[in-house]
Amino acid sequence: MNALNIEKLVSEFPLVKQLIALEEVCWFNPNITTLAEGLPHVGLDQTNIKDASDRLARFAPYLMKAFPETAPSKGIIESEVVAIPAMKKILEQQYDTQITGQLLLKKDSHLPISGSIKARGGIYEVLTHAEKLALEAGLLSESDDYSKLFTDEFRDFFKQYSIAVGSTGNLGMSIGIMSAKLGFSVSVHMSADAREWKKNKLRAHGVTVVEYEEDYGVAVEQGRKEAENDPSCFFIDDENSQT
Repeated sequence: MNALNIEKLVSEFPLVKQLIALEEVCWFNPNITTLAEGLPHVGLDQTNIKDASDRLARFAPYLMKAFPETAPSKGIIESEVVAIPAMKKILEQQYDTQITGQLLLKKDSHLPISGSIKARGGIYEVLTHAEKLALEAGLLSESDDYSKLFTDEFRDFFKQYSIAVGSTGNLGMSIGIMSAKLGFSVSVHMSADAREWKKNKLRAHGVTVVEYEEDYGVAVEQGRKEAENDPSCFFIDDENSQT
């Protein structure tokens, strides 16, 4: 982005000037709307939500076996909602305003398996793909106890297929860990700004990490090219995938 583009951006969105100056910024979307109104714009409806909910429920027995840390939530990937009274007190003092009720924090940073909000969408897409393959092969039916997927038989089956994704870190963590656990051969194409500990953790799970000096866009593009050259490879595109 050149200086001219930045000037135009600052002119249209003055808040950007504060960001450039590294000032603390709080922004609330003025165009926020309801779920019912927003879903049709992304091509989704309540049917899709129920379908996803049912699928995650089917996989819950498997997730409890594969990832014991999900047992307290019965195999559903969920995080705590906790009260944060100390922050509430500071905000009341800073803005000289009383906050009625409790101030709560949704700890999606502590979601089980991969530890970020990507643990939901990324893992769900892998599970959806795995289910599709197993159903088509006649190895699974929706009425089965999905804990049967936590066997060598299914790991050997999924080993025939591979998964690729481009990531700066969090998406790659969820895709890589889940795919490897099921038995897929998985490669995560990571951009230069990905954290070293995330790369190491993925490798510890048997994931192939492909590193690039360039940014996220290059990692995504290379991951997509790898998948295009391999008919057994499924590329996960978090920017354009409804799943």
